[in-house]
Amino acid sequence: MNTARRALAGAGTQTAGLGFGGYAGATSSSSESYNGTSWTATPSLNTARQLLGGFGTQTAAVAMGGESGPLLSSTEKYNGSAWTSSGNLNTARGRLAGAGIQTAGLAFGGYNSVTATESFNGTSWTTVTSMNTGGKGLAGAGIQTAALGFGGYLAPGVTLSAVTESYNGSSWTSVNSMNTARYGLAGAGTQASALAFGGTFDPPVVGNTELWNGTSWTSNPTGLATARATLGGAGTQAAGLAFGGSTPPVTAATEEFTGPGVAQTKTITTS
Repeated sequence: MNTARRALAGAGTQTAGLGFGGYAGATSSSSESYNGTSWTATPSLNTARQLLGGFGTQTAAVAMGGESGPLLSSTEKYNGSAWTSSGNLNTARGRLAGAGIQTAGLAFGGYNSVTATESFNGTSWTTVTSMNTGGKGLAGAGIQTAALGFGGYLAPGVTLSAVTESYNGSSWTSVNSMNTARYGLAGAGTQASALAFGGTFDPPVVGNTELWNGTSWTSNPTGLATARATLGGAGTQAAGLAFGGSTPPVTAATEEFTGPGVAQTKTITTS
């Protein structure tokens, strides 16, 4: 990335990603787009923030909540050219997770509201059924009516969580837990095919990667090349994207993930 930072959010795919917000000595409003090869600075958020949530695509993303001194409820939408303020979350919070698209999104968990869940219709937020366990610093995947929340930590202190919950648009159901409890991790993919990577045991930071098949998590033999927490994530289980985070210190490193069983093609020129 052009600007190394931690506690940022992400949206999009492996070849069309977006990273925004974070912290690098100060709370950041920076936004960058990724084309599968390099990062390009894009217009900044209106409100600098860290530990925010995000979802959507590279040209239709949502940034919500976070921290900038106080906990924030402010929401911004990106159209590929500029960030615009939108309706606020009902519950101000940081360290939350998100899922979905710009016109049908979901925000859940977070600091001071570990189970609170809200749905977004592209304009405003509505409070819906809370998570069973939730957490702070958890990750998410999926869409508004088929989401997955996993990991995080709970009070008192920092009690690491491996809990996984599935959302069907009406209620949350506890399903099989992750193999490695952690917080500050990133997620990508769908409710039936998710990817979890990075995070921390407080300390150390880890590169652990796990794959969800709709029923259970499997540890991937190879984790992130750069272990890190509070990183940004995007993409799918078959084509994931990890960027930024804290190693510590903050990093600008970007990594791409190719899921098991995904065919890779190489062109070899012979003479």
